[in-house]
Amino acid sequence: QVQLVESGGGLVQAGGSLRLSCAASGSGYHMAWFRQTPGKEREFVSSISWSGISTDYTDSVKGRFTISRDNAKNTVYLQMNSLKPEDTAVYYCAAGSVLQIARAYKYWGQGTQVTVSS
Repeated sequence: QVQLVESGGGLVQAGGSLRLSCAASGSGYHMAWFRQTPGKEREFVSSISWSGISTDYTDSVKGRFTISRDNAKNTVYLQMNSLKPEDTAVYYCAAGSVLQIARAYKYWGQGTQVTVSS
C-alpha cells in the first residue's frame, strides 16, 4: 500500500506555469499524472518509469509539460508551462504503471485543482 499526496495546484492565467508535486509514502513505483473534468473520464497526462528514464505524454501536452522525479524524496513532479484554459481539471497522481489507462493503476492521490483563466 502506498499513499500519494498531491500539491501545487491553483489558479493561473493562460500562458502561465504551475508545478505539481506528488509525494509517495513508498518507493520503486512507476508513476503518472491524470486529469479529470466534470462529466468526463479520467484522462492520461503523463507517466514516468521508476528509474526516470522513460517518460510518456499525451499529445495535447507534449512540449508544454514535463514530468520528472526525485527518488531520494519519493516525489514526482509535473511542470506545466504555457497553460491553456482547456488544461483546467483536477489533476491526480497515480502509482503502479506507465500505461495510459486509468484502470492499470492501483494507487491514487486525492487530486489537486488546476484552473487556467483566459
